[in-house]
Amino acid sequence: MEDKRLLIIDSNSVIHRAYHALPPLTTEKGETVGAVYGFLLVFLRALREFKPDFAVACFDVKGPTFRHEKYEDYKAKRPPLPEDLGRQIARVKELLPVFGVPVFGKEGFEADDLIGTIAEAAPKENPSLEVIILSGDTDTMQLVNEKTKVYNLRKGVKDIVLYDEEMVKEKYQGLEPSQLLDLRALKGDASDNIPGVPGIGEKTALSLLMEYKTLENIYDNIALIKGKIREKLVENKEGAFFSRELAEIKKDVPLDFSLENCRWEGYDKTAAAKILKEMEFYSLIDRLP
Repeated sequence: MEDKRLLIIDSNSVIHRAYHALPPLTTEKGETVGAVYGFLLVFLRALREFKPDFAVACFDVKGPTFRHEKYEDYKAKRPPLPEDLGRQIARVKELLPVFGVPVFGKEGFEADDLIGTIAEAAPKENPSLEVIILSGDTDTMQLVNEKTKVYNLRKGVKDIVLYDEEMVKEKYQGLEPSQLLDLRALKGDASDNIPGVPGIGEKTALSLLMEYKTLENIYDNIALIKGKIREKLVENKEGAFFSRELAEIKKDVPLDFSLENCRWEGYDKTAAAKILKEMEFYSLIDRLP
């Protein structure tokens, strides 16, 4: 079977990144479209760069997820979604099918969980498949393995890096992608309001995992850990394991997914160009693959 490639888009994170990186562009009719423009810029670049055989876009869905049910304060510190950003997310959702990309969202789960599930399921349908996750944040790096890479917006919408296992190790001082979950369990995550172990930052968490490899092993060897760090770990053992539960991306969401239904065989270029004209993205028309 010849090697094929699946592009999975972590849509909300890319739109968010574009929204904060670019000035708020407005059409003559007064529609704010800066985040849509930024998203398309990144999306078209990914199509050119990876020439996927399959493509799918995952979105967050309004309402609480199973994580909120476990932990009321999950993501509690996040400001409400700006109205113009909400409208632009909806606009991207409408646009993607025009580009031949099916859209997935599921109540009670985050886009990351759908991405994890699809990245796990797709290679079972085609063992030679390479999976590329396009994302605006680093959460999905825990999914990196020999089949899966993350094309990550490092800064703004132009500095984008493809992370494979080696690149992840380089970024996280030698940690394997599978250890990143335990890293978040220890240091927490302020943006998602995941508590972690209070007083343990990234540096300490990295050195603990470099030495003991896993969260379980850290606690199995707690007697060897000295001073304040040991105290903090002992006091917050439950919190550390609970934080890991919150941070773990699901890989078994019940989804009506079939790789064949996500085959990317091109799209109606005329219809796409018409929408880009409507939104006054004239410079993007020339970039249509």
